Amino acid sequence: MSKVIAISNQKGGVGKTTTAVNLAASFAALEKTTLLIDMDPQGNASQGLGFNETQEEDIHELLDLAANPEQLSYDTIKNAILDTKLEYLKVITAAPDLAALEIELVQAMSRELRLKRIIEILKPYFEFIIIDAPPSLNLLTINTLAASSSVLIPVQCEYFALQGLAELFNTIRLVQKNLNSGLKIEGALLTMYDNRLTLSKQVADEVRSCIPENVFQTIIPRNVKLGEAPSHGKPVILYDVQSSGSKSYMKLAEEILNNA
Repeated sequence: MSKVIAISNQKGGVGKTTTAVNLAASFAALEKTTLLIDMDPQGNASQGLGFNETQEEDIHELLDLAANPEQLSYDTIKNAILDTKLEYLKVITAAPDLAALEIELVQAMSRELRLKRIIEILKPYFEFIIIDAPPSLNLLTINTLAASSSVLIPVQCEYFALQGLAELFNTIRLVQKNLNSGLKIEGALLTMYDNRLTLSKQVADEVRSCIPENVFQTIIPRNVKLGEAPSHGKPVILYDVQSSGSKSYMKLAEEILNNA
């Protein structure tokens, strides 16, 4: 049974895309067939895997196609599924023109369910599907949550870390009520943790007190290699497998597998 995990937080700079890329890569390193879908018009997850040019077919084309469900099949989707440097990891990329689709969706029928239609076709082919949601609560994010089994929320260990989380949880509740009753909160993931700073420890304690049953034991440290890896078009596990960032994302993947 395929598990679909949305990586979402409307607050930028919290490690959302870093988590999407490196969690997907870690599942692949554990020989789990994994697909990363980039739903962020910035396309940073795509770039983090070495795709710096706009592809002939990407998530925008597939979402357009999904307006007519009868046109959807694995054969019409497969050309957008690209190989990566990891054998078990595939990707569907995004480009800036995806932002224009947000405007088009406002007037569209079944506008919240297009990604779900695509993912239902892809589920038999992958054990894990990771979706990098946009850093905002828009129709692309709603599509992501409506299509997912669960949502993982990266939380930066810095001041204002909890800012906006109430709004995200409210959106999740609305999606659960109206579009996807099976959506669960996979957990909050503490990122950019610096054990030398009292502030990091205070934020971690505050997050655990707010959502005690849904905070991962694994904590992602502030790590130079995690910051450098995207500029080389590689997940950190291929850039520096011995780095603390690489080891932490492997631990996160194993924690999710053990909790399944």
